[in-house]
Amino acid sequence: MPLEMNREVFVTCAVTGSGATQDRNPHVPRSPAQIAQAAVEAAEAGAAIVHVHVRDPDTGAPSRDPRLFREVTDRIRDARPDMVLNLTAGMGGDLVLGPPEAPLPPSGPGTDMAGAAERLAHIAECRPEICTLDCGTMNFAEADYVMVNTPGMLAAMGRAITAMGVRPEIEAFDTGHLWLAKRLAADGVLQAPALVQLCMGVPWGAPDDLTTFLAMVHAVPPGWTFSAFALGRHQMPYVAAAVLAGGNVRVGLEDNLMLDRGVPATNAQLVDRAVGIIERLGARVIGPDAVRARLGLVKRAPGTAA
Repeated sequence: MPLEMNREVFVTCAVTGSGATQDRNPHVPRSPAQIAQAAVEAAEAGAAIVHVHVRDPDTGAPSRDPRLFREVTDRIRDARPDMVLNLTAGMGGDLVLGPPEAPLPPSGPGTDMAGAAERLAHIAECRPEICTLDCGTMNFAEADYVMVNTPGMLAAMGRAITAMGVRPEIEAFDTGHLWLAKRLAADGVLQAPALVQLCMGVPWGAPDDLTTFLAMVHAVPPGWTFSAFALGRHQMPYVAAAVLAGGNVRVGLEDNLMLDRGVPATNAQLVDRAVGIIERLGARVIGPDAVRARLGLVKRAPGTAA
């Protein structure tokens, strides 16, 4: 399939993430107020979508507390400028095994395994326009940590997300995750055409070389909408790569902490730089209303029925 450059591009800003980055850059937001303010600044810089995790306000550790999500959601919905809200639903599938000679029972303090309803409690409460669906199990950077998303769990979560009237964003960390996403769509669990985020360079998923990236792009079914990102210093090159391959763009402090070598970034600075790259390629950055029209999104108040 020949690739065609995307001329109408939306930018997603992933403002904080759940990695242990809170002490590596003073601009990584922790509290709901800080996360919402970072989202506002990203939107002012040109982001149409903000992708949100929450953190313990005191420690900066990742959290899935629905109360924190609700506060962030309310703050963002009351803010100007407008933005499309994308909440993570990736928490609750963390398995930290014991050492190689005694992997069971799980011994790591980071193990957090929850059922589908619990993993989606904040989505049911907040009703964002988009939430993520990590479409596969994966060895995830640390020695004995596994990100667990079984086909059965994903089917249950996908059906629940769809029933809520929320648009799932398929997080694809490798080609097999796209294969599973296509099966979920064929089975009616997900509505097609689907929304996909290609996650490049996350250990130990798809490496961020362009050959692998193009394989991922070619695995996205015709008519589906995709964005892409890469980590660290590769974040900005992948802005250009994603647009040239026909996709959209994600940047933000979840994926990259530096504006330049030794210069800690803000979310707004990363969005601004991405917008400059997109426009210099000859494409146009579109806003939240255009994104809603393209993706069929519905903005709701928290707790409202689908």
